Amino acid sequence: MTLATWNVNSIRARQDRLVAWLTTHDVDVLAVQETKVADGKFPYEVITDLGYEVAHAGTSAWNGVAVLSRVGLTDVRIGLPGAPAFGDPAVVEARAIGAVCGGVRVWSLYVPNGRALGDPHYAYKLEWLAALRAHGAAELAADPAVQLAFCGDFNIAPTDDDVWDMAAFVDSTHVSGPERQAFADLLTTGFTDVVRPFAPGPGTFTYWDYQRLSFAKRMGMRIDFTLATPALAARAVGASIDRQERKGKGASDHAPVVVEFGPGTSSADPAEIPASGADAGERG
Repeated sequence: MTLATWNVNSIRARQDRLVAWLTTHDVDVLAVQETKVADGKFPYEVITDLGYEVAHAGTSAWNGVAVLSRVGLTDVRIGLPGAPAFGDPAVVEARAIGAVCGGVRVWSLYVPNGRALGDPHYAYKLEWLAALRAHGAAELAADPAVQLAFCGDFNIAPTDDDVWDMAAFVDSTHVSGPERQAFADLLTTGFTDVVRPFAPGPGTFTYWDYQRLSFAKRMGMRIDFTLATPALAARAVGASIDRQERKGKGASDHAPVVVEFGPGTSSADPAEIPASGADAGERG
């Protein structure tokens, strides 16, 4: 199964590029973030015409997540269990949707940005990540063999190699100790970053700001991930970051991240598999 995740930064603005990408790439399941549309305005027919089923959760021109699958889409769950609310009035935002696709529970996640250290949104981000960890731990405790993937924009650069210059992030979100610890805590439950072994850093980024010619200057960040449970991680046979899709007119500021999973199970530890060939690092 080929599983991808992509923050499209508005499904309406990126619809043509999304369709073109799905048409030219052999992707079974795509987790999408920042659709920025309410359910009634999502372009379902355009996607279903390509052979994909769609599950979407969106309420406004902010946030929004979806799972697209051509290998089945059942047991759709909207909202992260235990997720905190935010705002005034406080609401549970459209940041998580999960479905079973080809026997794998796939979650599309858009972790809160945090905005600034000390901002209420930063505390909200840490609470949201704590809820994600609790849910992942509960799923693994209930079934250690569960095939589950947390996919999406985590808005965290877990290591110094995941940003172009740490000096540019002094007193900033995305790299703070509590955020990085929250990401590390998620991994301690048993989840594995299945992309990094095949696309190692430094400089292997998934996001480049639209400002300051960031993409051309390779001023990026690695903040988009696929984290898998042990049973699913054992099946990972390749991964890549499609840097080509960040190029050209009308691109999202994020690149698609793609993982290949083999059938059944494997005794190989993905962390021990060297990156090589076309699957190593960014494309383009």
